Amino acid sequence: MAAASFDAPSVPASTGSPRSEYLLEVENVRKEFVGVLALDDVSFRLRPGTVHALMGENGAGKSTLMKIIAGIHPPSGGTLKINGKPTRLSGPLDALEHGIAMIHQELNLMAPMTIAENIWIRREPRNRFGFIDHGELHSRTAELFERLSISLNPDEKVGNLTVAERQMVEIAKAVSYDSRVLIMDEPTSALTEREVEHLFRIIRMLREDGKGIVYITHKMNELFEIADEVSVFRDGKYIGTHSSADVTRDDIIRMMVGRELSQMFPKVEARIGETVLEVENLGLKGVFEDVSFKLRAGEILGIAGLVGAGRSNIAETIFGVTPATSGTIKLYGETIEVRSPSVAMRHGMAFLTEDRKDTGCFLLLDIQENMQLAALQRDYARGGFIEQRRLSQDCARMSEQLRVKTPDMGERILNLSGGNQQKVLIGRWLLTKPKILILDEPTRGIDVGAKAEIHRMISSLAAEGLAVIMISSELPEILGMSDRIMTMRRGRMSGILDRVEADQVKIMELAA
Repeated sequence: MAAASFDAPSVPASTGSPRSEYLLEVENVRKEFVGVLALDDVSFRLRPGTVHALMGENGAGKSTLMKIIAGIHPPSGGTLKINGKPTRLSGPLDALEHGIAMIHQELNLMAPMTIAENIWIRREPRNRFGFIDHGELHSRTAELFERLSISLNPDEKVGNLTVAERQMVEIAKAVSYDSRVLIMDEPTSALTEREVEHLFRIIRMLREDGKGIVYITHKMNELFEIADEVSVFRDGKYIGTHSSADVTRDDIIRMMVGRELSQMFPKVEARIGETVLEVENLGLKGVFEDVSFKLRAGEILGIAGLVGAGRSNIAETIFGVTPATSGTIKLYGETIEVRSPSVAMRHGMAFLTEDRKDTGCFLLLDIQENMQLAALQRDYARGGFIEQRRLSQDCARMSEQLRVKTPDMGERILNLSGGNQQKVLIGRWLLTKPKILILDEPTRGIDVGAKAEIHRMISSLAAEGLAVIMISSELPEILGMSDRIMTMRRGRMSGILDRVEADQVKIMELAA
């Protein structure tokens, strides 16, 4: 099965400028960062009125290419054409002026400002005195939301929104520029199924208007539902382009990883030991109530439910981020009062949060500084001094074990792909040698190859006796990795299923 050709289309001779059949063309683009060749002779084309999916493992170069197209990074070589004309972009504003808008995987809204102010920043309507016309600002936003069927108050502060609501605001902001090229980088990572359907309706509407959509995703089902074409990258190189109707899921995976990926959920049979954690009638007023379960050594307890059901809130309460207002938490049979994360950590708990940008990564620090934070004072401080050599060795060993793609440990975590950032955060908690590991969406925004690595690691940790709580919105992941599955519905526990009896239908019946 051959990849689609990138030979230039023939254009009849004309005295005027030829009209390209492509909105966007990338030809032989290279991008080098210090010590890293991120893109090597990459080509890509986008037709009007199509959705073109971009697939590849983390670090494959997808986001780097999109940042070049969006004017964030200048290319080290090659050509970018917009409507057939070679173009050099001076920055993101220049890209917007050329009709290119990008929705980033890591949301970039300003929390203290309103939704309307975020959407129209630098484009605010002004009254005759030169001040912002807030009435007109509200009206413009309300009109945009009506067009997109988004039910949010334009005057609401962004800081009060959920991650999913912020994602919809980012989408509305990009659409507001009326750009001909719209880049969406993992747009559904924080959306419910209903919100995904809503997004797809918006995308189809934009496609019918002749827009070109570049759609980066790790979710195969989305690829086959929404995309017309798919291009695959691997290790900074272009691998091929196909019509989505002409390839299978296995075809795409082989192109992405360069090998067969026969086991996405490598569940290692673990000896289930004693009860480590016991939660009885746990509650957080106004959020969830009457949650009870036991977690045993060597066990992976999956928590499933729709977004807003209270899954993440339970994890945050157990870890002391938002202390419980009712119920008890027992560790090895002894009741403990977890009023803060530091107390939870002293009792051997670790918590990987769902939002790596806002509550995980310190983006301006390097990989080692990010990885060492949780264990630094407790495990590496002796007599007021840090055992720097041992700490550096352990961080480097953990990075190698988790296969973090980086030139060195001094690289800023900001420059890593989302999946590699996630690996660094997992490494941070593993350095603390926890007894209980709580993982909230551990593979969100991570490619299939890295997912399999993380699944294998989680399974191996459980086999070594670690007690694991795993929250995930992906039912195949919950079913493939969990020994037992607890479902949540509207802030209440709706059931617990053993691995052998659980399936997608039963989980959804309990969760919906």
